[in-house]
Amino acid sequence: MKQVLPVKTKQQLKAFIDFPHELYKHDPFYVPELHIAQRDLLTAGKHPFHEHSSLQLFLAYQDDKIVGRVAAILNNNHNAFNHTEDGFFGFFDCVEDGEVAAMLFQEVHQWLVAKGAKTIIGPVNFSTNETCGLLIEGYDSSPVAMMPYNYAYYTQLLEKLGFQKKVDLLAYQFLAGNFNDKPYKLSQLLQKRLEQKGITIRPINMKNYQEEAARLREVYNAAWDKNLGFVPMTPKEFDYLAKDLKMILDPDFCMVAEHEGKLVGFSLAIPDINQILKKIKKGRLLPTGIFKLLLLKKKINAVRIIALGVVEGYRKLGIEACFYGSVIQKGQEKGLVMAEASWILEDNVMMNQALVKMEAKPYKKYRIYEKAI
Repeated sequence: MKQVLPVKTKQQLKAFIDFPHELYKHDPFYVPELHIAQRDLLTAGKHPFHEHSSLQLFLAYQDDKIVGRVAAILNNNHNAFNHTEDGFFGFFDCVEDGEVAAMLFQEVHQWLVAKGAKTIIGPVNFSTNETCGLLIEGYDSSPVAMMPYNYAYYTQLLEKLGFQKKVDLLAYQFLAGNFNDKPYKLSQLLQKRLEQKGITIRPINMKNYQEEAARLREVYNAAWDKNLGFVPMTPKEFDYLAKDLKMILDPDFCMVAEHEGKLVGFSLAIPDINQILKKIKKGRLLPTGIFKLLLLKKKINAVRIIALGVVEGYRKLGIEACFYGSVIQKGQEKGLVMAEASWILEDNVMMNQALVKMEAKPYKKYRIYEKAI
């Protein structure tokens, strides 16, 4: 017998988080999420999202075995900022069974209808500020830090339920063998020109991290506000993310641009922590996972360029090229073999063209779906 139940207990939440480990146990490219991080993300009182919005988790069972999971999400801040009545789904994982998928989304549909939503969009965990998108191309390697992964059949499951493409997101790959000095040399010239205009580029000040993070949030909310589906991060949400990132941050890969003391742009590349998480069974730091995390951190040989933005009025001056040139230079110095720039909206012509000019290759594609309720 198949049935779908709402998650109400701590035991069910544990099962919800652990289900992908069983589903992907034979997949060589799967990377488990850290259990403690997922638990906090999904628990009211732990993550700031729950202060302004709501969600309901569901588990699908076949007899006593879990065969699927999904979250129905109402992001009130997203709807207020974008003047929409959207609902979202996220944390979707399912066996290859159309009936199970249909049962899960029937629950999502009913929950969102009761909340007044007119559209279902996803996968989005909780907004485009967090992990989002369904992998539709590039199944031949593991995801990098904070990027999703799923089986190829998920596309068919969603499309059979009437979901249609909303937008595609691209991930670009820089390989060490393809690095050249052009971007770095160009960035050096551009940096001199920028300095003549009073614009300086420097690494983040880790000794003053909290204050720097607060200024970065203002730039982030201003530089990304025209992006599809963007929702500004609250101070608490940005602080939560900044605190998490501080544990793995390399200041050489976090650069800021200032004009007469005012922050006007920043770029952030983070070590591909997934290289370690892949070796931590079921995402548990205890008893041995914490040692793997500490011992293997220095062996990470790739980064993900997770954010790169400049506020309006300072774009097309060369700040973006300086940021990329810095990542390439530092990557070469540290012996990195790969950098991923992700994700980039498919219709962001300026950013896509710039990456191609720097000999980056689009190697993974993700899709956000939508469906009218």
